[in-house]
Amino acid sequence: PDLFGAVHCAVPLLDMKKYHKLLAGASWMAEYGDPDTNEWDDFLYKYSPYHNIDPNVEKYPPMLVTTSTRDDRVHPAHARKMVKKLWDLGEGKDWPVYYYENIEGGHGGAADSKQSAFMTSLAYDFMWDVCSKS
Repeated sequence: PDLFGAVHCAVPLLDMKKYHKLLAGASWMAEYGDPDTNEWDDFLYKYSPYHNIDPNVEKYPPMLVTTSTRDDRVHPAHARKMVKKLWDLGEGKDWPVYYYENIEGGHGGAADSKQSAFMTSLAYDFMWDVCSKS
């Protein structure tokens, strides 16, 4: 965590244990592996962000997680669950986590140019605000 000044996590695939049960996730098993087999213990667990949050860390970099309610590829539950877990485990610690969910749009997080510009501005504003303070 100390290598980054800030993180923008957009329309993320984070729970590698259950990804294949949400939306298009089952179609990715050939690429990522099958979490219902030994592939979970062999390698999937090692890079599943949702399962590798370290509750003993006192400081994580500020994070902005953005998603879209209507994402038809990566279910917004990935982002929602991650933010909830970070908020719960980070209570009383220096773990600033911000969340934005666009109710329109798809996997790109926006439905049109105006929304795309807003999402880009949101991310750049967050990164500028956080990184210019450090």
